Amino acid sequence: MPSTDSRPRYAAPRRWLHWLIFGLVLLAYLFINIFDLFPKGSLTRANILAAHFTAGIAVLLLVFPRFWLRTRHARPAITPPLAPLTEWMGKITHVALYLFLLVQPVLGILTVQTGGQPVKLFGVTLLPPLLGAPDRALSHQLENIHSWVGTIFYWVIGLHILAALWHHYMRKDDTLQRML
Repeated sequence: MPSTDSRPRYAAPRRWLHWLIFGLVLLAYLFINIFDLFPKGSLTRANILAAHFTAGIAVLLLVFPRFWLRTRHARPAITPPLAPLTEWMGKITHVALYLFLLVQPVLGILTVQTGGQPVKLFGVTLLPPLLGAPDRALSHQLENIHSWVGTIFYWVIGLHILAALWHHYMRKDDTLQRML
């Protein structure tokens, strides 16, 4: 039976990708935050790191169709319309989120590659180690940048969530409903 809900919403593929990527980012953060709870060299620690990496690669693979859909389909209108400054802040936040979804997994891949390791997904090698000797110093620097960017994006993601809740509970517009 067709829905009688007439609220403007994003198309189902955009909503699914949004929530799937959200879940994968959440898992990547969860895995990296429990990583240090296990002893160095343990199988559990290695599996947690592999799961973190798998979540990151999946995000990278999904961000391209998500961005493609974003460029092909108009956003549903927000009712009531936003003030220009609020609209601009939303655009800046979304640009930052898309950059994070692209840059963060690439930093992870580069960290692994410069450390002399292959890029694997579910145990299958996607990219062999880079040619030449591993550069552990560069790998360590990239790992630090990857960690730093991840920390910054705790805040950006938090602001995104707070903004959605502000729209829903304070402004009482349909911003959040468009993605549900």
